Amino acid sequence: MQRYFIHLQNRVYTPKDATMLLERARELAKDVVVRDSRVSKKYIEFDTSIPDSMDVGDLVGRLEKISPLASVEHIVEKDVPKDEAVRHAVELFNEEKYWGAHEALEAVWKSTPRGKERDMINGIILVAAAFVHDLKDEREICLSILGRAMKKLDGAGGAYHGINVDRLAARVSKILRTGRIERFTI
Repeated sequence: MQRYFIHLQNRVYTPKDATMLLERARELAKDVVVRDSRVSKKYIEFDTSIPDSMDVGDLVGRLEKISPLASVEHIVEKDVPKDEAVRHAVELFNEEKYWGAHEALEAVWKSTPRGKERDMINGIILVAAAFVHDLKDEREICLSILGRAMKKLDGAGGAYHGINVDRLAARVSKILRTGRIERFTI
């Protein structure tokens, strides 16, 4: 099985439509694993696995009955330098492709020794994971994970490979204080 994130253009859907879109994708692609759907302002994201013998273009053709294709990302674990992995994670995060950002940072986290840097990376991963839940209209789960992220970001600050950690922590703190989830860029 090969894993792909299929991103369709989003023109009309909101996170409240994630479950309905997941059901529709599963109807269109019965021979494929469609494990999740997430809805951002720009994209409808499907997390899929297809048989090795299947061409991803076949799956895309079926899913385009929902909306036109924006991008396809083949998900494979890559060994890339830390700077490149963090830069890629930031790009994904800022495009509201939070699960991809989570995946990119997880490789960095795994290779980082225990300590403050590893905790800070884990905090950033948790922010991305929280926003994954926001894209599925799971507000309470999002807020809970943001609370866990703040604990990991506690005491971290400054810049980390271009990420303003102080600004990140302040934005998360504001969300937790107000209860109003506002996605942001890093």
